[in-house]
Amino acid sequence: MWRGKLLHIHIAPMARAPMQGLETAILIPGEGIEGDRYAGGCGTYSNIPDIREVTLIEVETLIALRRDHATDLAPHEHRRNLTTEGVPLNHLVGRQFWVGPVLLEGGRLNTPCKYLDLVTGKTVCDLLIHRSGLNCRIVEGGDINLGDAIRLV
Repeated sequence: MWRGKLLHIHIAPMARAPMQGLETAILIPGEGIEGDRYAGGCGTYSNIPDIREVTLIEVETLIALRRDHATDLAPHEHRRNLTTEGVPLNHLVGRQFWVGPVLLEGGRLNTPCKYLDLVTGKTVCDLLIHRSGLNCRIVEGGDINLGDAIRLV
């Protein structure tokens, strides 16, 4: 059984705004992370119905980009809210899991798009196929903090 860890928390107040790192965040069921563009309905994809209350990506993906493609993608650049360590995100579609005291449910794997290339100025879209993270629904909200444990229900 795996047991992961929350390494980074990021939000952006609106589409294309730089991501801001946080040490703690409030996750609100049916909305998203307090202060984030998708909770406020002003994200790039807000008008497209989807489960997107909170998005996650594995730090292992960032490490593989650097190792295999000599491409650095920093945690504030990938546009996902939470960066995890030791969490098999691709296996969590349709499953519930805890991030600290917050219960999330994996909705669908995130699809990489050229928008990420545009905002970062890096060619990473094609490199992130099947590794672009997980879109989730917040089942039970609350406060999360850097270093929180991530585990299956």
